[in-house]
Amino acid sequence: MSAITVEGSQQFTGRLRVPGDKSISHRALMMAALAHRPSAIRGLSDGEDVAHTRRAVEALGAQVKVHSAEDVTVTGGLLGATGPIYLGNSGTGIRLLAGLTAGFDFTTTLDGDTSIRRRPMDRIIEPLSAMGASVRGSGDSGSLAPLIVEGRPLKGIEYTLPVASAQVKSAVLLAALQAEGPTTVHEPAITRTHTEEMLADAGVRVEQQGRSTTVWPGEVEALDIDVAGDPSQAAFWLVGACVAPESDLTVENVYLGPARGGFVDVLGRMGADISVDSESGDIRARTSKLRATRVTSQELPGCIDEVPILAVAAAVAEGVTVFEGIAELRVKESDRVAAIVEMLDVLGAESEIDGEVLAVGGVERLNGGTVDSHGDHRMAMAAAIAGAAGSSSMTVEGFEAVATSYPGFARDLSDSTGWTP
Repeated sequence: MSAITVEGSQQFTGRLRVPGDKSISHRALMMAALAHRPSAIRGLSDGEDVAHTRRAVEALGAQVKVHSAEDVTVTGGLLGATGPIYLGNSGTGIRLLAGLTAGFDFTTTLDGDTSIRRRPMDRIIEPLSAMGASVRGSGDSGSLAPLIVEGRPLKGIEYTLPVASAQVKSAVLLAALQAEGPTTVHEPAITRTHTEEMLADAGVRVEQQGRSTTVWPGEVEALDIDVAGDPSQAAFWLVGACVAPESDLTVENVYLGPARGGFVDVLGRMGADISVDSESGDIRARTSKLRATRVTSQELPGCIDEVPILAVAAAVAEGVTVFEGIAELRVKESDRVAAIVEMLDVLGAESEIDGEVLAVGGVERLNGGTVDSHGDHRMAMAAAIAGAAGSSSMTVEGFEAVATSYPGFARDLSDSTGWTP
């Protein structure tokens, strides 16, 4: 396990670009694998998660011409894989591919690392089974990876998600492409809408009304897409600029679509000096005096991946910031609730958990110390940013986890602060 030590009292300045949006990258590769004409995808995330999805669609029969880590041309045509498909640490990859392959006449085995093998898969097994799919999990519960998906004829269903989850919604909507009749998914809260947007762009009939989405079966047309920067990755730098002294940083070309800018709204309520250029996608943040806020369970799905770094902002805000509906954070790459509390303790901030509510009390300046990422890329990056903004050095154990989504994170931290890795 690798570790880095980040010196404290850094300033975040200049301009930078983050990797292409990870959620869009996964979906672009999968939809391109269904199209029979070549699709051009530029600006892909260069993280390990998306690389696993690229290799997965290749294993299933799509032809992928790699121009660079970020630019590919994909010609679809799924024939089935000859062996198990390994998705590493990617919950999006394994869940969406289960839906994608459920209606094809072949059997697919989907597997991942030890973290993936602990994450709940019953949430996709239930709706896909209702559509007529055969999805068998492992473990005593039969609901853990590896998953065996035996392709069968599918029928459209009407399904209400028990938990707001873009991954589960997307798995069902991708399966709907091969089903007989329309499929409707109702959400308890609106989650990111990439799948719906991209299906519509690819010529599929999609109707959205409030928190309900209906997809009809149909052919997927080829894509020509430039993937904008990942807002979840941008959030780390923007919070860093808000909490570190004498900072002024701009993140360029960030995706600004629905249900992804929740963290900007939260920071705005906290008094952050943050501005968004809706034409260019540039977001600028400067050193700010933050105050506490409440993040409700209804808005949490729109910023759930940003909670680790928003907790860092809360740690220096005046008052007590409250995050509601945090149960879903316990089944991410790590138990993020426990990992966040552990990090906050090192930073010198007080925190308290009451059921599904996390409360964080702010302090004047963050301490340094040692934080274990627990193999979670977002925890590793949040701890590194907190260290750079804090009063003394921070050692981040398990820092190699950042490669899951952001291999160049240490380089960008160096470029924006002057810190030397």
